[in-house]
Amino acid sequence: MTSENKYPKLIEEALQKAQSNLSGQILSDADELRNQSEPTLRPISTGIESLLHKPLAVLDHGFIRIVDYMGDDGAVVQAARVSTGKGTRAVNTDQGLINYLLRNRHSTPFEMCEIKMHVKLPIFVARQWIRHRTANVNEISARYSILDREFYIPEQDKLAGQSTDLKQGRADQPLSEEQATLVQNLLREDAARAYDNYEVLLNNDVEGNVLDENRDGIARELARMNLSLNFYTQWYWKIDLHNLLGFLALRTDSHAQYEIRAYADVLLEIVKQWVPLVYNSFEKYRVGGAALSAGGKEAITRFLKGEHVEREDVGMSAGEWREFKATFEIE
Repeated sequence: MTSENKYPKLIEEALQKAQSNLSGQILSDADELRNQSEPTLRPISTGIESLLHKPLAVLDHGFIRIVDYMGDDGAVVQAARVSTGKGTRAVNTDQGLINYLLRNRHSTPFEMCEIKMHVKLPIFVARQWIRHRTANVNEISARYSILDREFYIPEQDKLAGQSTDLKQGRADQPLSEEQATLVQNLLREDAARAYDNYEVLLNNDVEGNVLDENRDGIARELARMNLSLNFYTQWYWKIDLHNLLGFLALRTDSHAQYEIRAYADVLLEIVKQWVPLVYNSFEKYRVGGAALSAGGKEAITRFLKGEHVEREDVGMSAGEWREFKATFEIE
C-alpha cells in the first residue's frame, strides 16, 4: 500500500487502538507472522495484504485479525464470465459486471472468494454471530483452556433503557451519567466476582483460596458455568464473500445491536480493502438501496400518479408502512 493510499479512518483507529488495548503477546505474534512472508503465484489483493495478521481492535478487549484469504475482484469477474459466457460480454468493465451480478442477486461468483479471521468477542455477541450458519467456525473451548480475565463493559454513551418501539433493542436516549456509572460498576463487580470464583473452582486462585488441596479443582467444563455472557471468547471464522455480504447487510443495519455492529463496521472496511469493486456495488445496491414488497411497489406507483395512499390500500402492516415512509421520506 502506497503512502497515497491510506487506510480509511475506522481501520486507522482500530489499528491504533490495538496498540494500547491489546496484549503485547498478540501484537508481537502479529509482527512475527508478517515477517514470515513467502512468494506466491496466486492473485493477491494489495489492500488486504497490508492488513494480514494485524489485529484491529473492537470494543474494549476484542479484535479482528485476518489470517488468510483467497480471491479478489478479479476472481468474481473470472467466475462470472466462465459461468455465463457471452451473456456478460456486453458489460465492458469489471465494475459494470459486478454491479450487474449484485443488482440481480447472483451468488456463485462471489462464493469464489473466501476470508479467514481470528476474532475475539464477548460471548453474547458470539451467540448472535453464530446464527449466521454459512461459515466454518472453530471456537476456543473452556473445557480445555482457562479463559482470560477479560470481560466487556459498555461505554456510558452505549448504555440505555429498553426501547418502547423495538422489543429487542435499546432506546435512543442513553442513561444519565449517574445511572450509567452505577450500571458499569454492577457489571464490573459481578464479572470480577464470577472470575474470582472461577479461579477458586479451578484451584487457581492467586490468594490461595482453593476448593480442595488434594485436587486440581473441578473439571474445567464445569467451572466455566460460572462465567457470564460478557466474558470474551475467541474463534477462527472462515466465510465466502457472498455470505459475508449477507452478514454485513444485516449486522451493519441501524437496527442491529451496537456491539455486533461494531464488529460488522470493521468487517465492512476490510471488504473495502479486499475487493473494492465489490464494495462499491454493495454500497450502491445493498447498503444504500432499498427493497420493496409488492405493496411498497404499488404505493410508489400510485404516489407517482398523484394518488393519496393509505397503508390499508396496499395491504401493509403498521410496521412495514412506518419503515416504508421513513425510507422514502414520505410525510
